[in-house]
Amino acid sequence: MHQKQYFRTIKDTMNPPLPEYPALTHALLLQQLLLTNRVVDFEGEGKVPIDGFFFPGGGAMFGVLVALGQHGNEVLLKAFSGSCMGHLNLPGWVTHLVDEEAYTRYLGLFDVPIKELGIRAEAAHTEEERRGLLARRSELSRKALSHYRELYNIATIDGRNIRLESIFPGGKVPTGSGDCCAIKLLQYALTHHLHPISMAEFFFGAPTKDSRRSHLSFYGPCDEKCKPILHAMLTLDIVYQDSHIIIVNKDAGLLSVPGRGPQKRDSVETRLRLLMPDLPLQCAVHRLDMDTSGLLILAKTKEAHKRMNKQFSEKQVSKSYVALLEGVVTQEKGKIELPFRLDVNHRPHQMYDAQQGKWGTTLFQRIRVERRADGSLVTRMYFFPLTGRTHQLRLHSAHEKGLGHPIKGDRLYGHGMQDRLYLHAKALSFHHPITGEWMEFSTDDPF
Repeated sequence: MHQKQYFRTIKDTMNPPLPEYPALTHALLLQQLLLTNRVVDFEGEGKVPIDGFFFPGGGAMFGVLVALGQHGNEVLLKAFSGSCMGHLNLPGWVTHLVDEEAYTRYLGLFDVPIKELGIRAEAAHTEEERRGLLARRSELSRKALSHYRELYNIATIDGRNIRLESIFPGGKVPTGSGDCCAIKLLQYALTHHLHPISMAEFFFGAPTKDSRRSHLSFYGPCDEKCKPILHAMLTLDIVYQDSHIIIVNKDAGLLSVPGRGPQKRDSVETRLRLLMPDLPLQCAVHRLDMDTSGLLILAKTKEAHKRMNKQFSEKQVSKSYVALLEGVVTQEKGKIELPFRLDVNHRPHQMYDAQQGKWGTTLFQRIRVERRADGSLVTRMYFFPLTGRTHQLRLHSAHEKGLGHPIKGDRLYGHGMQDRLYLHAKALSFHHPITGEWMEFSTDDPF
């Protein structure tokens, strides 16, 4: 029997963080309403025609979100990305993240002075005067951009509000961030006590120049602008989900499952349950150490959990990790087989024990030796664990009978942590627990 293959590399466009059904059905109806009415504001005055979307470069993303109200009633929301033909808001569509009055004040504060400086620069009598005016305009434009970004107040599923600049590394916010329809839809739901359950987005209008998006086709949110914001809003990086399983790219420092006591409650499971309350009580199929980042499989149903557990126990799941090891590892590739058990006097440490320890097996392959910013040398390594013992990769790296080089940032078996443990579950492959199709997922290295 021919077996369908599913492959997912996390780049360009992310998978929708919510199920597409039933929102997809409502999105198809929205397409028809736009094409039939020939205006975007068909619930308003009907003065914004769709013609502009079909000019070269005029296409835009539209989205639909299905949510549940406080009384269990279904609520339908729709949004367009950015502004629509010069309109920040239109009747019947969710509002822009930036308040219109605040936006008007912003324009009055910066737009007119910036334009005046440009006009004065063009009319300048000397080159020195022109350069001075352009420098002032450039500085004012920088302040204007910073002020504009402060108008965005991003809501999160756990009730917090965060600044846009805090979401992106180094505060480098791509142009247009926060304006995509997926962000608008979730923002509206989270700020109006609505529980989001399904979302679908489609492209409308002339295809993009690179032909990556075409008229009426459905796409997930973009990686560059949407993914970091959705990660912050949902407090999780949801790589994939369907009716049976969820794949999460876990952050370093986050527990896979809740521990004992309120201080250890925060975990992938508890965060995911905020979004999907009906998940099984124990939905994580396997675990990653709190300090380790990377791909984690969770089940939406007891049957999916049971079948995934069977694949793990029968070693049908393939996993690969990337790590930075302290110093220079001279071996290019090989196999490590060592026995370890819990050190009961120093929990959660594991200790070497040839008699009572459980044997663990790891294949490794050296990628390259790198010099860090502080001048130290590290070895970038691929690990392919054939067993799943506690702290297996950390022990096989650090122990003298293994590689003898601890993973950078290992606070248990190395020289302590400054920012993180440099170990990441990079790739996963397995059979879908219900359909049987072969699935592969891989991530970019986070370090």
